[in-house]
Amino acid sequence: MITTNMADNETVECITEHERILQEIESTDTACVGPTLRSVYDDQPNAHKRFMEKLEVRIRNHDREIEKMCNFHHQGFVDAITELLKVRADAEKLMGQVTDTNRRLQDAGREVTAQTEEVIRCRIQQRNMTTTVERIQLCIPVLEMYSKLKEQLESKRYYAALKTMEQLEKVSIPRVGRYRFCQIMAENLPKLREDIKDISMSDLKDFLESIRKHSDRIGETAMKQVQQHRTFNSVVQKQDSGMGFTKPGSSLNGQTPTQNNGLAAEEDQSEEEVLTAQDLVDFSPVYRCLHIYTVLGDRETFENYYRKQRKKQARLVLQPQANMHETVEGYRRYFNQILGFFVVEDHILHATQGLVTRAFTDELWNMALSKIIAVLRTHSSYCSDPDLVLELKNLIVIFADTLQGYGFPVNRLFDLLFEIRDQYNETLLKKWALVFREIFELDNYSPIPVETEEEYKSVISRFPFHDAEIEKQDFPKKLPMSQSVPQIYVQVKEFIYASLKFSESLHRSWTEIDDMLRKSTNLLLTRTLSGCLQNLIKKPHIGLTELVQIIINTTHLEQACKYLEDFITNITNDARHAAEGEIYTKLNQKIDEFIQLADYDWGMPESDGQASGYLMDLINFLRSTFQVFTHLPNNYNDHAAMSGKVAQTACMSACKHLSTSLMQMPLDSELKQISMGAIQQFNLDVIQCELFASSEPVPGFQGDTLQLAFIDLRQLLDLFMVWDWSTYLADYGQPTSKYLRVNPSTALALLEKMKDTSKKNNIFSQFRKNDRDKQKLIETVVKQLRSLVNGMSQHS
Repeated sequence: MITTNMADNETVECITEHERILQEIESTDTACVGPTLRSVYDDQPNAHKRFMEKLEVRIRNHDREIEKMCNFHHQGFVDAITELLKVRADAEKLMGQVTDTNRRLQDAGREVTAQTEEVIRCRIQQRNMTTTVERIQLCIPVLEMYSKLKEQLESKRYYAALKTMEQLEKVSIPRVGRYRFCQIMAENLPKLREDIKDISMSDLKDFLESIRKHSDRIGETAMKQVQQHRTFNSVVQKQDSGMGFTKPGSSLNGQTPTQNNGLAAEEDQSEEEVLTAQDLVDFSPVYRCLHIYTVLGDRETFENYYRKQRKKQARLVLQPQANMHETVEGYRRYFNQILGFFVVEDHILHATQGLVTRAFTDELWNMALSKIIAVLRTHSSYCSDPDLVLELKNLIVIFADTLQGYGFPVNRLFDLLFEIRDQYNETLLKKWALVFREIFELDNYSPIPVETEEEYKSVISRFPFHDAEIEKQDFPKKLPMSQSVPQIYVQVKEFIYASLKFSESLHRSWTEIDDMLRKSTNLLLTRTLSGCLQNLIKKPHIGLTELVQIIINTTHLEQACKYLEDFITNITNDARHAAEGEIYTKLNQKIDEFIQLADYDWGMPESDGQASGYLMDLINFLRSTFQVFTHLPNNYNDHAAMSGKVAQTACMSACKHLSTSLMQMPLDSELKQISMGAIQQFNLDVIQCELFASSEPVPGFQGDTLQLAFIDLRQLLDLFMVWDWSTYLADYGQPTSKYLRVNPSTALALLEKMKDTSKKNNIFSQFRKNDRDKQKLIETVVKQLRSLVNGMSQHS
C-alpha cells in the first residue's frame, strides 16, 4: 500500500510538472523553448510518454476552442470578404487618381525644385558674402593701423609708431592671426623696431654733433644774460646810492670800460630778446630717442651710450687752444664752450627723468673744474698785461656766476681768482714801476713854482699839502716839493683804483677788500716806489741839490700816506654803506610782501584765538633772516662790531617798518567799519610782534629797546581793549600819561569806525539800557577827541 501511495504521489508530481512545462511552452518565446523541452527528457523514464499524452490532450483542447471561435466568427469573416471585394473596385479607381495626381504634382514640383535650388545657392552666396564682410571688417583695422604705422615712419614719428606696433601685436593681429598677411606683418614688426632704433640713434648722433657746434653760442648767450643782469643791478644800486666806489674815466690802458671789456659791448642791445638753449638747439631728438629706447626696454643701453659720448665731448671741450692766453677772445671761447656744455647737461637733467643724474653732472663738473683750474693757472701765468688779467678775471667771475646759477659749485674758481689776483698785483707793480721811473726822469727836482691861486689849487687838489706859512705868502711862491710828488701821489691813487677793479664781484666782505687794497698799496710803496728811489739816487747825474730835493719829496710823500689810508677807507666805506642801505630796503620790501597777504575780517564778532598765519610766517622769516647776520665774517674785532651794528639797525628798521605797516591797516581810509572782535584779533598779532622783539632776535639791544618800536600800537590797542577813555582824556598832554603815544586823530579815526559798526550791529540797542549808555559814551568821547584834534590844529 505504501508502494501504491508512493506511485500515486509520483504520478501527481509528474502531472504537475508536465502542466508547468506546458504552461511555460505556451507562454515562452519559441527561441527559448529548447531548455524547457530538455527538462522533459531529464525526468523519470516514462515521463516522455506521459508528457506526449498530456500534450495531445492539450492540443485537442485547443483545437476544440479554435473550432468554437471560428464557428462564432465565420459569418463576420464572410461579410468582411464580401465588403472587401466591393472596396476593390473603388481602390483601383483611387489608385488611378493618386497616380495621376502624383504625376501632375511631380511636373509642378520640378520648377519649384529648380527655384529652391537657386534660392539655396543664393543663400549660400549671401552667407559667404556676410562672412567675408565680417572677416574684412576685422582685417580693415589691422590694415589701417599698419598703413598708419607706415605713415608715422615716413613722417619720423617713431615714438607713435612704436605705440602703434605695440597695439598691433597685442590687440589687432591676434584677432586675425590666421591670415597670411598678418603673419607677414608680425614677422616684419621686429625689423621695423630695429630700423627705428637705428634711425633714432642716428638722430642722437646728429644731436650730439649739433650741441657740440652750438655750445659756444649757448654759453655766450648764458653769460650775456648774467652780464646784463649784473649791469642792470649795478646801475640800479648806483642810482639808489647816488655814488659808487669805481673811479670814472679810463681803464689801465686808457680805454673806456665798454671798449676795454668785451662783455659789455652789447649792452645797448639788452632790450633785444635773448635766446635760450632751447631756442638754439632742438632737444627733440634726445627726447625721442629716450622714449623709443624706454618703450623698447633698452633704456639702460641708451643712457650708457649718451653718458659715454658726453664724457668724450667734455674732454674735447676742456682742451684749450695753444695760444688761448694771447687774447681775451681765446679765453671767452673756451669759457663759452664749457658753459654751453653744462647748460645743455643741466637742461637734460631737468627735462628728462634719469637720462643724466645729479651725481653724473657733479662728476663731470668736478672733472671739468680740476681741468679748468689747471688750464687757467698755466695760461694766466703767461699774461703780463694787467688789462688782459683784469678782463680774464671778469670773464671768470661771470663764468662762475653763470654756473652757480645752474647749481654748480664754483668756490674753487673764486679761490683761483685770489691766485690770479696776486699775479695781477705783480703786473700792476711792474707797470707802475715804469710809470714811476718815467716821472722821476722827467722831474726837474726843484720846488714847484705857483704864479696864481688857480695853479696853487690845482696842485693841492692833486696832493694833500697844507702849510700855514706858505698859504700866507703872496703869489708868486714856491711849494717845497717838486713836480714828481703830486704825480706820484696821483699814480698811487690810480694804482689803488686799478687794484680795486680786480676785487669787484669776488663775493668777499669789504673788510677783506680793504685788507687787499692796503696790502697791495703797501707793496707798491715799500717795494716798487722804494726800489725806484734807490735806483734814482744811484744814478750819476743826480747831484747834491737833487738829493736834497729827493729827501724833501720823500718826507712829503710819507706825510701823505695817512691820506692814502683814509682814501682806501672811504672807498670801501662808501660801498659798504650802499650795501647796508640795500639790506634795509630789501628787508622792508619783503615785509611789505607778507603784509599784502593779510586778510582780516574787520567785521568779525570775535577773534580766532590765535595769531594770523601771515604774521607767523613773517616772524619766522625775520628770525631766519637775522640768523644770517651771525654768519657774517668777524675776523676782526672792529668788523664784528660793525656787523653787529648792521644787524641791530636792520632789526630795528624792520620792526619799525612792521609797526608802521600794521598801524596803517585799521586806519585805511577805504576801511569803513571795525568790530571789537577784529580789534582783539589784531591785538593777538601785535602780541606776537612784541614777543618777537623781546626774544632778542639780534644780540646787543639794551632792555626793551626793540619793543619800543611797537609802543604806539600797544598803547592804542590797550586804550580800546580796556576802554579806558576817562584816563586817556584826563591825562592827555601830561608826560606821565599812560597813553602818551596815542594821537587823538588816530584814536578818533578808529573810534568812528567802531561807532558805525556798533550802530549797524545793534539794531535794537535803543531797547537795552547798557547799549544806549555805550552809544552815549562813544558819542561823548568822539566829541572830546574832535575838540582835542581841533585844538591841536589851531595851535599848530
